[in-house]
Amino acid sequence: MGHQRRLEPYLRRRGAAAVGLLALALVTSCSAGVGAATEATPNAAGASVSITPADKTGDVAPDTPVLVAAQNGTLVRVTVTAAKGGALAGVLSADRTQWRSKGTAKPGTTYTVTAVARGADGRTTETTSTFSVVKATSSFEVESILPSKDVTGETVGVGMPIMITFDRDITDRVGVERNLEVQSSKPVFGAWHWFDDRTVHFRPKEFWPAHTKVRLIARLAGARGGEGMYGKKDYVLDFKIGRSQISKGRIDEHYMRVKRDGKVVRTIPFSAGQGGVMKYHTTSGIHLAMSREPVTVMTSPGIGPGQPGYYQLTVYNTVRISNSGEYVHSAPWSVGSQGRANVSHGCVNISPENARWFIDNTLIGDPIILTGSPRPLEPTNGWGHWQESWQQWLQWSSLGFGHTTTPLAAA
Repeated sequence: MGHQRRLEPYLRRRGAAAVGLLALALVTSCSAGVGAATEATPNAAGASVSITPADKTGDVAPDTPVLVAAQNGTLVRVTVTAAKGGALAGVLSADRTQWRSKGTAKPGTTYTVTAVARGADGRTTETTSTFSVVKATSSFEVESILPSKDVTGETVGVGMPIMITFDRDITDRVGVERNLEVQSSKPVFGAWHWFDDRTVHFRPKEFWPAHTKVRLIARLAGARGGEGMYGKKDYVLDFKIGRSQISKGRIDEHYMRVKRDGKVVRTIPFSAGQGGVMKYHTTSGIHLAMSREPVTVMTSPGIGPGQPGYYQLTVYNTVRISNSGEYVHSAPWSVGSQGRANVSHGCVNISPENARWFIDNTLIGDPIILTGSPRPLEPTNGWGHWQESWQQWLQWSSLGFGHTTTPLAAA
C-alpha cells in the first residue's frame, strides 16, 4: 500500500501548471508478475490513486510500463524518479485520469512513484510507491552506427540505409527493434531488417525524399536483448538527405547518365568488366556509393604475385560501390575503350576528368544503378539493400511490418 497525505490548497495552482495539455490514449495492459496496483482510498469525495507496479514490488522487467490511474478525481502531477538519479518520462490521458511511462527503466534500479491527484471535493492527495527493477546479468552496446559524421558527413544520398551493429548477439530482436524510432521531416514508410544477430538496418520502401532531415532515437538503456541481457545506454543520430542524385548505366551500352533532381547533369562514357569468368563481370543491380577515396591500391582478386594475371595498381579518385572490389574510378589506360567496350576486371573505368567530377559530386548513399550483366549484385554485397523487394525486406523484420516515420519535432 502506498503512502498518502493531504496537501495544502496552494498545490492546486502548482499542479495545474505542471499538467499542461498533453494527451494520449492509455494502454491498459501491463506485464505479468508486477503485483496488484498500489491504491489509496481517501474519504467521501476525495480522489484515490492506483499505481502499477504495486508498492515494494521487486524484479520488475525494465520494459514494464508504470501505470497510474485516478478514481473520483484527476491527476495533477506524476513523477517516477530513481534512487541514484534519473527519471522516467510519461504521458497523461486527455481526461487527466491516467498516466503511462515512456521508455524503459534501468536494470538494478529502485524507482519511487509520486502521484498527486485532485478529488471532486477540490482537495489534493499524494500517493507514493516504490518498485525495483531486475538486475542485468550482462549488457550490450552499439558497436557502430552509419551514417556517421566521421565516415559519411552530415549529408548523405537518397539511398542511404541506417545501419546498426551491436557488440553482442541479440536474441530478443523484438525487444530491441521496438525501441528503435526513426523520425523524419518528411513522412517516410520504412522497416528494419536483421542481417544477423548483431546487425540491423533500416531503409525506406522507396528512396528517401530529397532534403529530408532524419533522426534515429535508439532507446536501448534497459531494452531487453536476451535472457538477463539489457542495453547500457540510449543513442541519438541526426543526419540529412541531400539532393536526389541517381546514376544509371547499361553495361552493354557503356554510358552512365547522372540525374540530379530528375535532370541529366552529366553523361559519362565507361568501360566495365570484360567477363570471361564471373568475377570479371561488373555486378548488375542497385549499388550505393560506399566511400570516396582519393587514392586506392587495387590488387588482382584471388591471384598472388608471380601468378598469371596478377596486378597491383594505384588508382585515383575512386568511389566504392560494393564489397567485392568494385569502384567507379579514374582509368587513363582505358580511355580509348570507354563508351565502346568492356575491358576492366569488374570496376567501372572512366576518364580522369570524369572521375574527378564524379568523386566531387557524389554523396555516400547515392544510388548507382548498373544493368545488363549476367552477374547480379547480392543484397549482402556491400550495401546492396535495394536488391531485395519490399516483401523480401520485411521478411527479416522481427516485427514483420513497416511503418511511417515519426514526425521530426525540431525539423
